Amino acid sequence: MLPAKAKQIVVMFLCSVMLFAPFQAYDNPQVTASSENEALTDQLNMIMADEKLEGALAGVSIRSAETGEVLYEHDADKRLKPASNMKLLTAAAALEVLGSDYTFPTEVLAEGEIKGNKLHGDLYLKGKGDPTLMEKDFDTLANALKEAGIKEVKGNVIADDSWYDDVRLSEDISWNDETNYYAAQVSALTAAPNEDYDAGTVIVEAHPADTAGEPAEVKVVPENDYVEIINQAKTVPMNQEKDISIERKHGTNQIIVEGEIPVEGFRSRSWVAVDEPSGLALHLFGRALDKEGIKVKGELAGEGSAPESAELLASKQSMPLEELLIPFMKLSNNGHAETLIKEMGKVVHDEGSWEKGLEVVEDFLMDIGVEADTLRLRDGSGMSHVNMVPAHEISELLYQVRGKEWYPEYLASLPVAGRSDRFVGGTLRYRMNDTPAEDNVKAKTGSLTGVTSLSGYVTSKDGEELIFAVVLNNYLGSVQDIEDEIAITLAESEFSSEE
Repeated sequence: MLPAKAKQIVVMFLCSVMLFAPFQAYDNPQVTASSENEALTDQLNMIMADEKLEGALAGVSIRSAETGEVLYEHDADKRLKPASNMKLLTAAAALEVLGSDYTFPTEVLAEGEIKGNKLHGDLYLKGKGDPTLMEKDFDTLANALKEAGIKEVKGNVIADDSWYDDVRLSEDISWNDETNYYAAQVSALTAAPNEDYDAGTVIVEAHPADTAGEPAEVKVVPENDYVEIINQAKTVPMNQEKDISIERKHGTNQIIVEGEIPVEGFRSRSWVAVDEPSGLALHLFGRALDKEGIKVKGELAGEGSAPESAELLASKQSMPLEELLIPFMKLSNNGHAETLIKEMGKVVHDEGSWEKGLEVVEDFLMDIGVEADTLRLRDGSGMSHVNMVPAHEISELLYQVRGKEWYPEYLASLPVAGRSDRFVGGTLRYRMNDTPAEDNVKAKTGSLTGVTSLSGYVTSKDGEELIFAVVLNNYLGSVQDIEDEIAITLAESEFSSEE
């Protein structure tokens, strides 16, 4: 039996341990791994000890793609900003809810009586969410009207974008992002300038004139008068530097081009989000009608809803969702993500809004076993700094979708490391080249200020398919190489086949 003094010392020691141990455990990151893969665990722990992550938050979750077993984790239950890894959730929900073959129609409807080749009434251009409409598609619709015998519209031509609500931007878009292409307004009726399908934008190019001192030459794609170009850019001698700014004046469709561009210098080009994209679509349709010789006695009259009695005269279907996923996911197209959110809300709840669309995503996640209750979802693209998703829930999603009928289309939409083709390599085309991860890692990237993420699939050296989710927040400098190092390490790894 211990003396009384010794007992007192032991009790005091145990109390001190109980007092401080919980705080020590809380401060240390949660790192666990399978004891069978200690070498891999040691390598990953070394990567995570990089001084560039000091003061940052890092969530890492690695699973077996075959069983879903967690092989390694580092703070994988912490809610972090996922950036464009949010698109993994949006794309999966859209494939489940809408289907791989889902298309978006655009319609031309007439309200009034058609007598001979004249419409005695109004013509409506009704959008139903197609984010891939281009100038040539409005030409096709106008030609269909001509083929139907319409040569004159006595009334107005009206844009109908009532398929979705009239909220153009998700709630966390910052003021200074609103004119940038990656934060373009979302409308059920919109137009894209090229086959990257950045809907709701125009491309503005500044070219040098032939002689110094002359204004720069400015071009807009698609050509239109919906935006107003204010050209303040000058051509300077060829030995001077290029310094061109292309920006839309907030709250208007005035695009100001200013600065200097040297003779024989390379063009400057910028994608600019327009204000009220349905108006741009209507403008392009009006030009198409004019090219087809269809006269409009009224006006291109802004927005309105086609009455139920309106007669369908022409329509066009978009590409199916499985094809849309390629520019959406490979190029990380924010507008496509937000359109899909609103479309899911419209299809399931008859309300094309962010609120109802995100409800659909959460319901889908719960159905497949992702803990939706631990997430905060504010948009479909990941632009919001208020989204919160733990790395474990991303890797769980990637495991669960492997059993879905549409999984091949989902997998094919992910960027592929080191593949130079933009529509194959996508946002990973210049990463992990000449490593075992090249043409192996298929993953979604994500990037915001102070946020980077990379989640997807990789096959190990001995053929083991792995799932990984890496979400890094609140760092200074650049830590993208840490993501790549994790993926490369997984590609180089070997797993024991001992029985």
